[in-house]
Amino acid sequence: MSSGVLSGAATAVLLVIFVAGWIWAWSSRRQQDFEAAARLPLEDDAKECSP
Repeated sequence: MSSGVLSGAATAVLLVIFVAGWIWAWSSRRQQDFEAAARLPLEDDAKECSP
């Protein structure tokens, strides 16, 4: 197997992994989890500032 074929196969595998991760991150089922994670820094500040 030549290095060109091996390089092309590795590129194809990495592309598939990237697209799968992109689909996972943008799926509507993950939206609530990401919104909750985005609010975490604000919730921590509110707890520290309140007496």
